Amino acid sequence: MGRQLERYRNKNYHYGLQVFFIAFITACALIIPFIIFDGGVFYYYGDFNVQEIPFYQMIHDAVKSGNFGWNTTTDLGSDLISSYSFYLLGSPFFWATIPFPSEAVPYLIGPLIILKLSFCSLSAYIYLKRYVRHRQFAVIGGLLYAFSGFSVYNIFFFHFHEPMIVFPLLLAALDAFLFDKKRGIFAPAVFCACVVNYYFFTGQVLFVVIYFLMLVFTKTYKFSVKEFLLLASEVLIGFLATAFILLPSVLGIMGNPRLNTLPNGWDSLVHNNSQRYWLSIAAFFFPADMPAYPTFTPDSNCKWASVAGWMPLVGMTGAIAYLQLKKRDWIKKIISLLIIMAFVPVLNSAFQMLNSSIYYARWYYMLVLMLTLATIRALESNKADWGRAVRWSAGITLAMTILIGLMPKVTTNDDETEQWSVGVAADTRRFWIYALIAMVCILGFVLIFKKFGFRTRAFYIATSITLCLTILLTSGFIIGTGTAYSATIKPIKENILNKRDAIHIDDLDDDSVRSDFYECPDNTAMFWQIKSINCFQSSVSTSIMQFYEALGMTRDVASRPDTNMYGIRSLLSCKYLFDYMGDDTDISNSFTEKNGKTKMPYWKFLKAENGFRIYENTCYIPMGFTYDSFVTEEEFEQSKSSHKSETILYSMVLSREQMKKYASITGYTDEKYKELYGKKPEDFVSIIDDYSYGRETYKKVCEERKNNSCSEFNYTDNGFNAVFDNTNGNENLLFFSVPYSDGFTAYVNGTETEIEKVNNGLMAVYIPANENCNIEFVYKTPGLSTGILISVISAAAFLVYILSINIFRYIKKRK
Repeated sequence: MGRQLERYRNKNYHYGLQVFFIAFITACALIIPFIIFDGGVFYYYGDFNVQEIPFYQMIHDAVKSGNFGWNTTTDLGSDLISSYSFYLLGSPFFWATIPFPSEAVPYLIGPLIILKLSFCSLSAYIYLKRYVRHRQFAVIGGLLYAFSGFSVYNIFFFHFHEPMIVFPLLLAALDAFLFDKKRGIFAPAVFCACVVNYYFFTGQVLFVVIYFLMLVFTKTYKFSVKEFLLLASEVLIGFLATAFILLPSVLGIMGNPRLNTLPNGWDSLVHNNSQRYWLSIAAFFFPADMPAYPTFTPDSNCKWASVAGWMPLVGMTGAIAYLQLKKRDWIKKIISLLIIMAFVPVLNSAFQMLNSSIYYARWYYMLVLMLTLATIRALESNKADWGRAVRWSAGITLAMTILIGLMPKVTTNDDETEQWSVGVAADTRRFWIYALIAMVCILGFVLIFKKFGFRTRAFYIATSITLCLTILLTSGFIIGTGTAYSATIKPIKENILNKRDAIHIDDLDDDSVRSDFYECPDNTAMFWQIKSINCFQSSVSTSIMQFYEALGMTRDVASRPDTNMYGIRSLLSCKYLFDYMGDDTDISNSFTEKNGKTKMPYWKFLKAENGFRIYENTCYIPMGFTYDSFVTEEEFEQSKSSHKSETILYSMVLSREQMKKYASITGYTDEKYKELYGKKPEDFVSIIDDYSYGRETYKKVCEERKNNSCSEFNYTDNGFNAVFDNTNGNENLLFFSVPYSDGFTAYVNGTETEIEKVNNGLMAVYIPANENCNIEFVYKTPGLSTGILISVISAAAFLVYILSINIFRYIKKRK
């Protein structure tokens, strides 16, 4: 069978560098053609184009300017740390962009993907090498993990690869602690895992607990109370050291509606969508499906769930070979447990702290790593029955191909006629390409095995080359398909990216001006770094979500208010609207109706520039204004949903306690509101009931609010300042359409003043009568100071811990 791999192993090869550079060259060959084709920037589709690229550039600029506090270009305003720690603040790849100028950042995204894939392969190798006699197999394992279906699928989510990189290192550090008795290594690993991404860290914590218990129960590791206490100390120190970023992040996302759903009833035990079971199986036997465009199970409601895990070339063949071995070790047990957890909803949700608001499988990279480990262990084993494994792998793949690809389907047309078709895949062409790739890979793997065997240098070389070619063809097809589907590459490349200077509006960057984007690529405002009411970002201030919820609009991942909510444009100081002209083939995408009228009243055409039609709001109200009418939250809730956006402009919405507190302003009396808070609230007659919602009334109210608005409004490095002339006015509440946050402190004419949460999530302060009021809002990120203190103390504790360990070992050695 040729030279034995043992001889090859004994040569002094640097396998860590080898796996890194193989992955690097492969990633370059995969990514660079797309970079060249699109003029230097790596574009994909969906979230990648409209989130990852503008997020990196915008936060890069904020960091370089020293603004770590309130970010004014994230929706209506949000805390920077809590909004972006999930996406990029903990990523070393993001910080690598800081030395570069702003315009260069989008061009760095492609090279960063290459580096991420390369380091992903290296980190997997570092973990896997312990479990093989011949490190060449760990090199193969590193490539399988880095270019697995999960990894390729989640190029769409650019920030998912950092957790993939740190996870194998976390396990490698735990192994070093348990088996090599190395101290002081696990705490930094815990620290890095949590800082990189707190969401993924919650799943990694669960896995590490399972991993540790499995090692103990299978007697792979001999449990020691002393070592366990030391391990717990390192975990605690490493975790607490992350408080500088974790505490502000946790405080910032508390109240997010996407986090408040726990498993319930039968939905905890079985999926309410049977297609998810098929998808969970197909994910490991076929190349990765595409986010937003699923083909295997189009109705599984898993468009962005990251259900992917296929390993290029080998698929599940190697893992099946290992699972069929008679020896029952911890690897087989942990894989079996993870498979069960993947199929039981409540156990699946345990990897995201039992949050069941939406189905995700974003922990599958952990299962992929274990399957990779099983695969390379099988390659080394003399007892693996490869013929049986191939039959199982090919049989399952072929069976799913036939069932999904050839299953008859009957659909009923609009005219109630029936139409027969073959196959239940959403995209027949793409499905059969996936199926062909999966089957050819199984055949290719068999041919390599038949030709070279497993324990030869030739096998390693042939497998590595074929694996890299498989990665290029498969991943290239997936990425190429994604770019072909993308509707945002053209407008971003031609009209948006680094094109802010192509828009000439004198006050577009004024702090008192926000903009609206109608049927434009999401986050266009972020690309230009101007203030906007539109935002596609899921971890913004929870006050924003409360505000839109009160208006009857679901705000989960994005702020995209409908045109029927025209009143909030003026409420939120929205002055300009951009309508992208590149999609004019569909009249529904135009802000102007066929009759020439705009889809919202009192917007006039300003000009066409840089591929956009620009409109101006003639009912624009500057930031910071007073009301002459006030209603309770209960009154507002009872108002008609279709007019809530106007109602909130006509009257300030306060809680009952606030109405009482400012009774001299609001006119509140218990007698006046006794029916509302009595036994028959339906009999209460509110001033809202008398409102006229005609367009003339709307225009009149906007003029009144504008006449009672701030003469100056400016954002500062740590908040904002405003000037309001109230020398001839009565005491009042001055409203700002800035999301409420505990981090703000307000001063009126130098005196600290309580900030009120009004209009269901925004802010107002009391202003005295007959005074020219200088208002200052100062922002400090909640939890940041405390978090830094905890981190510093933890760092000191770690130094004491290391010093104590070394002193103890020195004394023990002297004895």
